[in-house]
Amino acid sequence: MLHPSYMELIDRVNNVNESMGEPKIGSRYTLVMAIAKRARDLVDGDPAMVSDDVGGRTLSLAVKEMDKEKLGIVTALPDYETEEETKPLDEVDLSISTEEE
Repeated sequence: MLHPSYMELIDRVNNVNESMGEPKIGSRYTLVMAIAKRARDLVDGDPAMVSDDVGGRTLSLAVKEMDKEKLGIVTALPDYETEEETKPLDEVDLSISTEEE
């Protein structure tokens, strides 16, 4: 049996989410994807939020961080609307350079 269990981790993440004002999660898939993303961040050099006594295994470290309620899961989609103006297609330079270097 896994310790902590999925349900224990979901409860802990939901405690953090509640304090952040984020919606609760109920999906194991969401939890697994968040743990995998955190493990990739650790591999890329992010500092650990808990002591690393798992022998450098980033996935185990990510689970431990969630178990210790150091991480929540933000489920809102980012706002992709920007205030930058885009150029109409006829104003974009699509020329190809044919000069030899």
